[in-house]
Amino acid sequence: MVTKEHFIEISNKYGEFASWAVWANEDVKPKSNIGDMSIFDLDKNQKLLEMLKPDVVMVGLNFSRTIERKAFVNFHDKRPQGQDYKIRYAFRDTEFYGAYMTDIIKDFEEKISGNVLMYLKDNKEFELKNVRLFEQEIKDLKCSDPLIISFGNITYDILNKHFGRKYRIKKVMHYSQQISKENYKATVWRTLLNKEPN
Repeated sequence: MVTKEHFIEISNKYGEFASWAVWANEDVKPKSNIGDMSIFDLDKNQKLLEMLKPDVVMVGLNFSRTIERKAFVNFHDKRPQGQDYKIRYAFRDTEFYGAYMTDIIKDFEEKISGNVLMYLKDNKEFELKNVRLFEQEIKDLKCSDPLIISFGNITYDILNKHFGRKYRIKKVMHYSQQISKENYKATVWRTLLNKEPN
């Protein structure tokens, strides 16, 4: 279990860019409460630390748009155009709910992933800097033999290039794909574990 001290340490060091795969439940609308950050308040959610699973790391590419610089707000986008709710729907009540979440490229805002790829090709040292930061992030999680779940092809290619011999890496469809949350969940689980969730 993640201790309170470890949780605060991760929050202080990486909270601006990272998060955990934990969300408040939705109401009637599928996207409702996705940005409710009280879920990370240890006084209000006393079971939070039991839910966290630092041995599973979900990785996106980068910020697609400007987000609030508050702890753990990444992957909890409350704006109407946000697609983060699909992750909540796909992983709730599964063994991966509570995973650590981060981006492989930190503090680089770009909506079009192809533009990120072009920038990395022209700026090799920037990519390496982010790879080193990710490796330190994994160390600071204090996890052993982490399972890394990559959102999308570009993220997977970067992770596989630098960490393919070191970590177990599985690729799933990116949650920004224009499909229903039900189809997203089904696709993720077919590719992730070759089975449908219960």
